[in-house]
Amino acid sequence: MARIVPLLLAAAAFAAITNANAAQTDEPVAYDAKVVRAFPHDPGAFTQGLFFDGGVLYETTGQYGASRLRKVALETGAPERETALPARVFGEGSTLLNGRIYVLTWRAGEGYIYDQESFALKDRFAYDGEGWGLTHDGERLIMSDGTSRLRFLDPDTLQETGRLDVTFRGKRLTQINELEWIKGEIFANVWRTDAIVRIDPQSGAVTGVIDLRNLLQQHAITTGDTDVLNGIAYDPDTDRLFVTGKFWPKLFEIELLPKETE
Repeated sequence: MARIVPLLLAAAAFAAITNANAAQTDEPVAYDAKVVRAFPHDPGAFTQGLFFDGGVLYETTGQYGASRLRKVALETGAPERETALPARVFGEGSTLLNGRIYVLTWRAGEGYIYDQESFALKDRFAYDGEGWGLTHDGERLIMSDGTSRLRFLDPDTLQETGRLDVTFRGKRLTQINELEWIKGEIFANVWRTDAIVRIDPQSGAVTGVIDLRNLLQQHAITTGDTDVLNGIAYDPDTDRLFVTGKFWPKLFEIELLPKETE
């Protein structure tokens, strides 16, 4: 989705997530994030999809005429390999499964499948509505479309096999964006907020909220240039979690810490 300014979450927007409507039996756990290490990130990259594989970072970027699939050197932030998406589409989320990289587009209703090693385009697929975030659980692709709904797709046929509504304290939570599967949960950016939510893939209930409001304020803000938080990558080999955003100059490795009660 298109760039918005100003970049950082207004207090009212974050409150809409963290304080939304009455209680539920299992209150979502609130987390802060400790920065373990900061890495360079291309400030010209409008980050839409982010994932890790074999110690390598992959990224898809958006904007018409500038959408890319990239293999990125973690230590420098520089692309080691990249390929352009068609200029007529706006790149969105991406994920890797069985040697194939799946990439969504925003409003074109069209996705692409690339070979992991060569970045050669292998196939295209169609879907209804918008494409936002993409991940997988090892068997199914999991796609967001900007609503509260997550769709499950067969990675071979690309046919929809199920849907799940994301809820926060019993109410539907919309603007679900970039996705990452981490230890049996779905982590998701919520667009135009500095929050990441943890989602139960069985019930759709939000089980945790990660507060990242202070991340850029403390480390790398460039007023008027840096855009919203978007991008979650997990390295299962080293149990490391990374986050970044659209036009961010830094990629952060973070550690989650339960918020202290006041």
